[in-house]
Amino acid sequence: MTVTAIVGANWGDEGKGKITDMMAAASSYVVRYQGGSNAGHTIINPFGKFALRMLPSGVFYPNVVNVIGPGVAVDIDVLLQELESLTERGVPAPQLRISDRAQIVLPVHRLLDELEENRLGGRSFGSTKRGIAPFYSDKYAKLGIQTSSLFNMAYLRERLENLLESKNILLQHLYGQSSIKVDEWLSKLSEQAEAIAPYLCDTTSLLHKAYRNGEGILLEGQLGALRDPDHGIYPFTTSSSTLAGYASVGAGLPPYSIEKIVAVTKAYSSCVGAGPFVVELEDMQGDELRSRGGDAGEYGAVTGRPRRVGWFDAVATRYGCRIQGATSVALTNLDVLGYLDEIPVCVGYEIEGEVVDEFPYQDKLSLAKPVYKQLPGWKCDISQITRLEDLPEAARGYIDFIESELGVGITTVSVGPGREQVIQRPSLVHRE
Repeated sequence: MTVTAIVGANWGDEGKGKITDMMAAASSYVVRYQGGSNAGHTIINPFGKFALRMLPSGVFYPNVVNVIGPGVAVDIDVLLQELESLTERGVPAPQLRISDRAQIVLPVHRLLDELEENRLGGRSFGSTKRGIAPFYSDKYAKLGIQTSSLFNMAYLRERLENLLESKNILLQHLYGQSSIKVDEWLSKLSEQAEAIAPYLCDTTSLLHKAYRNGEGILLEGQLGALRDPDHGIYPFTTSSSTLAGYASVGAGLPPYSIEKIVAVTKAYSSCVGAGPFVVELEDMQGDELRSRGGDAGEYGAVTGRPRRVGWFDAVATRYGCRIQGATSVALTNLDVLGYLDEIPVCVGYEIEGEVVDEFPYQDKLSLAKPVYKQLPGWKCDISQITRLEDLPEAARGYIDFIESELGVGITTVSVGPGREQVIQRPSLVHRE
């Protein structure tokens, strides 16, 4: 077995949860390696429909060990709520392991996130207000709290006092809020420590042993390439790396262990959050595409916000696949496009009178206008088709065209929200 990273090629919301859930059936471990509760992975299976924010997408398989790695922003409240929800809905208790080096999201992180978004108003970055930016800011300022620190009250108090020293100044003098005292948190943190204690372990050693034994490991990314703080549409990004290159760091595996990188992209474009979105449809076409998208329309799994939607963007997706280092592509939501006579695909950007096919930096991106190529639609429901050869010719042609634009083989095609609504496909692209 190999180590496989499943990552987003776009703005997030590509359908990574379903692909991870599908591939987890043949894996031993599923690992979250970055991000926190600020984005959800939607999964539909015999137990129902779920939007997971903290738990890895392998929790529906009793044989899979689900790991929250040291690179994750652990929101204990959300984690415990999700575990309780699984139990209430009849899902067997999952095998869960949480890194003793992972750091926790504190109430002040969520508070500061909300206060800052409100202060910025129209200049905000579209935060989900789950505390992610303040969390990672504290992590790299060496103010964070590791899960293992929850069991030493004297040390924990000291760490919290150091953290709140600067936070209280911000709360009082920038936001006009009351200061926070350490004693307000210690009791709850002690209860949380007791609740997560059975799951804590040295996940790095656990995964190294699994890798040496040849067990299958899936590394599950959150959001997508265009939300990466180094390579994405800065500053409209998240606060942790969304790339497969970070997966070895956030999971605790050697970089050479990752042999396969599956980049997930929709058959059209969708986006939650602010920032340039070249192919955005802000008319009735967009409303219809949004209402037809996914299982219940294009709305954020965590926020419930209407997703911004548009036609497939080959320029952005080719760039996303490149920086992810994709070895293959999973194309999702192909069935959604079955109502169209013709399907536009963005094959270039017009910027100041020049047409380019390379993804530009943010300032240029704000000036870009999409250049479309029209492809024939198939005008029928394909959601029950399970074999590639049974797809309409126009649907097969659409897949072939997208693959040729990306330069990476499309080996998985999703034609519906269910776990079984997937077609495996031989790639026409051969990597050297």
